[in-house]
Amino acid sequence: MKLNIALLAGDGIGPEVIDQAVKVSDAIAKKFNHEITWTPALTGACAIDAVGEPYPDSTHEICMAADAVLFGAIGHPKYDNDPKATVRPEQGLLKMRKKLGLFANVRPTFTFPSLIDNSPLKRERIEGTDLIILRELTGGIYFGERGRTDDGNTAFDTCTYTRVEVQRLAKLGFEMAMTRGKKLCCVDKANVLETSRLWRETVQDMEKDYPEVTVSYEFVDAVAMRLVQWPNTYDVLITENLFGDILTDEASVISGSMGLMPSASIGVHTSLFEPIHGSYPQAAGKDIANPLATVLSAAMMFEDAFGLTEEAELIRSVVNKSLAEGIVTEDLSGTNKAYKTSEVGDWLAKNI
Repeated sequence: MKLNIALLAGDGIGPEVIDQAVKVSDAIAKKFNHEITWTPALTGACAIDAVGEPYPDSTHEICMAADAVLFGAIGHPKYDNDPKATVRPEQGLLKMRKKLGLFANVRPTFTFPSLIDNSPLKRERIEGTDLIILRELTGGIYFGERGRTDDGNTAFDTCTYTRVEVQRLAKLGFEMAMTRGKKLCCVDKANVLETSRLWRETVQDMEKDYPEVTVSYEFVDAVAMRLVQWPNTYDVLITENLFGDILTDEASVISGSMGLMPSASIGVHTSLFEPIHGSYPQAAGKDIANPLATVLSAAMMFEDAFGLTEEAELIRSVVNKSLAEGIVTEDLSGTNKAYKTSEVGDWLAKNI
């Protein structure tokens, strides 16, 4: 199979972890007789520095022409520390989601047998956890009207959702639940927010179309508590943009490291696959960042974008082997030997 993949390395550790995912993907392509064409493109702070725009039109054209996008991370301290900056790397991410129609962020959370005691949560709390949070990406408070009044002393951000936006995410959630544990949780704040009441009534109207799925409705604050108490009771959770942003980061600690969790953003045009972590600029260029989340994102890409399940399972298998044998970077090594980012990538590719 010929695979045309846009490669957006981004900022900070992005290029380093992306390099390892490319190594692994190329090894998979060689083993299974695929042909990958990688097309690099700029996004984030490096794009601002080069052309003054965090998601240039040229990058968008490359993404639209690709079968999938493999993405690293964006962000730089010079923008984080300047609240008056008018152009920011994160604006590129929001623009990319909007222009590519990426309405659903798919964030799996699961445990690794060899690392279960690395989690800050007790083994008995998290053992068997295998959940997916679907976060709506193109609506809500991040895209609503915003501004300041009263000479800049009052600020406002508006949260807006349409029924169609809720329906398309909920449909994906129901379909995903049907292939898993047939449980769906709608996360909202319907006791306070009108947008949440729209979410709840829309999902309730859709229940009849999926009679095999057991649906629950929980307030976001209760879910935040349950995620650290009984995460293994959840299957598929759907929620709006802001709530999803917060809950997915909370859930990421269950595995023991943010450097382990992959994600996908899917929608109208080209799907995008990326690690959940940020650009970690303090580690940039040191060859110490954990590449496994990016490698597992590549596994999601092979499976979800191309239907190549065997290839994806092989990647997951060698990642589990690397963890079991201690071929890991310093964030997971403890008192044992820590391997460099590039060494982990080399080991994974060789074992494939």
